[in-house]
Amino acid sequence: MDAQSRGRAEGADPADQWVLNPQTGDYELRLDGAAPPPPPSVPRQRTPQAPGPRPGGPREREPGPRDRDGDPAPDGPRDTHRRGRRQPKRTGRRKALMWTGGVMGLVLVGGSAFAYYWYDRLYGNIDTVDIGDVGSAAVLGDGPANILVIGNDVRTGKGNEAYGNRDNVTGHADTTLLFHVAGDRSNATVVSIPRDLMTGIPDCETRQSDGSTTTIPGSEGTTRFNESYGVGGRDPGCTMRTVEELTGLDVDHFMMFDFNAVKTLSTAVGGVEVCLEEPLKDTDGGTNLDLPEGKSTIQGEEALSFLRNRHGLKNESDLDRIGMQQKFVASMLRRLKEDTLSSPSKMLAVADAATKSLTVDQGIGSPTKLLTLAKELGKIDLKNITLMTLPVIDNPDEPTPVTVVPDPVKAPQVFSMLQDDVSFTEVKKQQKKARDKQAALLNGPRAEASAVRVDVLNGGGPQGAAGETVAWLQNSEGVSRSANQGNAPAKAARTQLVYAPDQADQARKLADLMGLPAAAMKPTAEAGGDGPMTLTLGPDFKKAGVPVATPKKVDVPQSRADEKMCKG
Repeated sequence: MDAQSRGRAEGADPADQWVLNPQTGDYELRLDGAAPPPPPSVPRQRTPQAPGPRPGGPREREPGPRDRDGDPAPDGPRDTHRRGRRQPKRTGRRKALMWTGGVMGLVLVGGSAFAYYWYDRLYGNIDTVDIGDVGSAAVLGDGPANILVIGNDVRTGKGNEAYGNRDNVTGHADTTLLFHVAGDRSNATVVSIPRDLMTGIPDCETRQSDGSTTTIPGSEGTTRFNESYGVGGRDPGCTMRTVEELTGLDVDHFMMFDFNAVKTLSTAVGGVEVCLEEPLKDTDGGTNLDLPEGKSTIQGEEALSFLRNRHGLKNESDLDRIGMQQKFVASMLRRLKEDTLSSPSKMLAVADAATKSLTVDQGIGSPTKLLTLAKELGKIDLKNITLMTLPVIDNPDEPTPVTVVPDPVKAPQVFSMLQDDVSFTEVKKQQKKARDKQAALLNGPRAEASAVRVDVLNGGGPQGAAGETVAWLQNSEGVSRSANQGNAPAKAARTQLVYAPDQADQARKLADLMGLPAAAMKPTAEAGGDGPMTLTLGPDFKKAGVPVATPKKVDVPQSRADEKMCKG
């Protein structure tokens, strides 16, 4: 008798003996009242070595006993990832949520009692990458979360010859999605980042196969966003750092799918419904796409050809294609909600297809961790999921624009709303725990203006803003201990005040004088002593004396995940 059969009632299905543990929210195998064994140990994580320091300061992770999935043991210390998040309260809700865009998908599966066979199989499908100290060690903590979905354009494998099969290459970041989940889990915003966006790529530390760490140099000036992965040995952590520098957000996890994902996922869900205003036919490059006007259900090769097609679109551009991809994604989400959730066999098929194409960071590198993530994301109603493309304009440095750059007005507004966790949809009941926690930073005593010490840098404000602000602080507001430090080393996504805990009274006083919102307050963990705070003026800064405020909405094209592609 093998280990899985020991103590099993005759004729019992092993899957039926998996039950929900209400204390942990996980499914466990119960064999005739015996204590539930741990899930099978099949770790495949690469270079499981403690992360090294990250330029600009490490993200602290508290050591302690951990279970087989790498999570803190029940009696062990809590994870203290950089935003001080706690592990979320677990529930037994069965949920699943799937997200796919470009040539990739994101599938998070919950709701099935995994037998050992399926746990082994799904765990064996998942590839993990050690990205060092970028991201979070926790699956999800309190407050907002940001997950980066990266489409790898590597074209290996059978059937990809028509798309320019590239064997023995790493690939690059194709259409990439930033999935922002609200702190109260009532809404989410998905921002598509164009691959041809010109942006800066920072230096990044990467783990090598021998366990060593190598720093990959960043870009000199700006370059295409898709070069944030694959070029010069850059790993997904480099793409995460690039998005963090671009948006001013903390990215918690990444999920990367290969070129085949959309084929296997669209087939696993039984096809995705699309609608066309006119017939679409494309045989360029060996593809075979021939769809009629109106409604069609597509899957496999046809779905991939549809998502990669540009012909028949308004400008035949990558931005037009992103808009079509977003509609495809919304249609697939509805397919999952309406059809797949009710069928365990279909859910397992989707999970199997997704994980075969999936690479993730170690923080979510197991079926159990993905299930935990899915249970939280599954709380979001489709009508409260907003889809949009990062606001961009044609690159002014190109005579005939091929690439794009962030819209200087609208992009910072979008970033500011995400940073403040402001919903792009009207949510009737929205808990404000995370926002209230940030707002509380402005509550408390204020120092005298003469006691405030601050260095001011210009990280994207008007030319000369740092000098003008210091002059205003000294001459008009009595902040004599302010100093102009010129331009910041890198452009900031927004205005931010960094200060130590023992400088909180100074920070609140300066926030009052400058009109800084709570979201601009960035306390550190270490004492500052007699040193100055650092105020970096971002693109949202207009001039000294004008308050810096977060917009409540922004005029950019948006859609909702519950909007049907096919009317009627």
